[in-house]
Amino acid sequence: QVQLVESGGGSVQAGGSLPLSCTASGRIVEISGMGWFRQAPGRQRELVALIDRGGNTNYGDSVKGRFIISRDNAKNTVYLQMDGLKPDDTAVYYCNADIWTSVGGSATMTNYWGQGTQVTVSS
Repeated sequence: QVQLVESGGGSVQAGGSLPLSCTASGRIVEISGMGWFRQAPGRQRELVALIDRGGNTNYGDSVKGRFIISRDNAKNTVYLQMDGLKPDDTAVYYCNADIWTSVGGSATMTNYWGQGTQVTVSS
């Protein structure tokens, strides 16, 4: 069984910073892409940032220049450093990962989601 467990988040004033982290655990062979998505009330879930195993990144337009995604492959962990936070960044942030496991001797990739962590930015 694979789990993604997020930590960090909370409340901060506009202009402040918050770090998020997400660690995958279980019978993991390898993790390919990892990333963060967010969902605000009444809105669709949207991409925040993605990072592949080699460290190549992709950001949503609304967070470019303010957020930085990174990962530690040895720790199966992805990080999101959020700076210059705005009230519009208020949302539940979800970790996401494509994880390879071994099932009956065959490698299988499954996409997993974390449980979500609330980020609230006040003006």
